[in-house]
Amino acid sequence: MSAWGSVLITGCSRGIGLQLVKQLSESSSRPANIIATARNPAGSAALQELSRTCPGVHAVTLDVCSEQSIFSAVEEVQFIVGNQGLNCLINNAAVGSSSSINSVTREAMMRAFQVNSVAPLFVTKAFLPLLQTAAARSTGMGVHRAAVVNISSILGSISLNCGDSATFKSYAYGTSKAALNMVSRCLAADLGPVGILCVSLHPGWVKTDMGGPHADLTVEESVSEILSTLVSFTEQDHGGFKDYRGQTLPW
Repeated sequence: MSAWGSVLITGCSRGIGLQLVKQLSESSSRPANIIATARNPAGSAALQELSRTCPGVHAVTLDVCSEQSIFSAVEEVQFIVGNQGLNCLINNAAVGSSSSINSVTREAMMRAFQVNSVAPLFVTKAFLPLLQTAAARSTGMGVHRAAVVNISSILGSISLNCGDSATFKSYAYGTSKAALNMVSRCLAADLGPVGILCVSLHPGWVKTDMGGPHADLTVEESVSEILSTLVSFTEQDHGGFKDYRGQTLPW
């Protein structure tokens, strides 16, 4: 039996999001429904192929910064999951680039906060009734019941990015991920009483369009570790900041 139930992932047109869909669809414990969202699913040939050939993979349009798009996606997902609810929401969609004190702009800062910090909160808020439906059907804490996973970054750790340890400076990306970590803490306080797990997760430095070619991990390596880690999470991990191997990171 799958440990997953139904999973919704944002930002699935490429990179980590697309690989999450691919590896989940190939898993022996494949979720009943893998809801792969993107601003323009039709623009990703790889995502379209997965939705066409893999049972249970649904490509759904979702612009995480559009209230109307979120509303429409909730309606579509409600139809897909029915009275089973949504077991796991992975807020993966993000934007990012390096920005020094000389290159950072107001526009870059606002865009990063909108996509990386504000959007995960309001996407979670919109899908909360479906998560609550799933949570009411089981016990314990974890992706088997109901969970919100916010894909964060070690660059959002204030204690690991100060003074001499600040080897990579990105005002827009780093500060928006630090804000996302606070969103996760606030959500954990609100969602814990109804049995919904909430964590921030660093996926590692990954060879994607965002991570660049010199990163430590391939996307396949990162996602394989992420999925193994997510199914191991319990109430002990609730409200935590973890890396892709399940190790606790400092705020």
